Amino acid sequence: MKIIMLGAPGAGKGTQAKKIAAKYEIPHISTGDIFRANIKEGTELGKKAKTYMDQGLLVPDELVVDLVVDRVNQEDCKNGYVLDGFPRTIPQAEALAELGQKMDYAIDVDVPDENIIHRMGGRRACVGCGATYHLEYAPTKVEGICDACGKELILRDDDKPETVKKRLNVYHEQTQPLIDYYTNAGILKTVDGTVDIDVVFQNIVEILGA
Repeated sequence: MKIIMLGAPGAGKGTQAKKIAAKYEIPHISTGDIFRANIKEGTELGKKAKTYMDQGLLVPDELVVDLVVDRVNQEDCKNGYVLDGFPRTIPQAEALAELGQKMDYAIDVDVPDENIIHRMGGRRACVGCGATYHLEYAPTKVEGICDACGKELILRDDDKPETVKKRLNVYHEQTQPLIDYYTNAGILKTVDGTVDIDVVFQNIVEILGA
């Protein structure tokens, strides 16, 4: 089963992708994780990706497509996978299709922009181990201190309200057409992302089948 997760930054598609991967025993492939690992390691790709991400812009297609296609061709993806953060543009979707990756489902986690700005403004990341928390939904035991390693928590640049608004504008311009693309392909399913995380997941399982 090959699944694409759609939804604006902060809609919760990453959380749902992990739950899908665990239930159906398929790899969760997140371009965000790939980029963050490269940024942390200071690779050339990481440096290039960071310049775009810090401005709330999407990383260009050519930096992404080869990396993802190489990953989905690996042995652990033979029974399927769930893509999180890719494709983000029509050319990326077309490149995936041209390389023989036929998707079964595109699941759109739908959340209004104002909800996302509020959600992401409450995120905090650890400067040490990278663990993420939320002031409202997943607070730490001691405010501003990581439960896992005791280091300081920060509001990442790409979670600041002004950057989030920019990211949402970019999303609507570049990624929204994917909704039409996958609707026309007959595989788009939409779920309400404003309800409880577990309810969102139940709704996705109903679509995918137990």
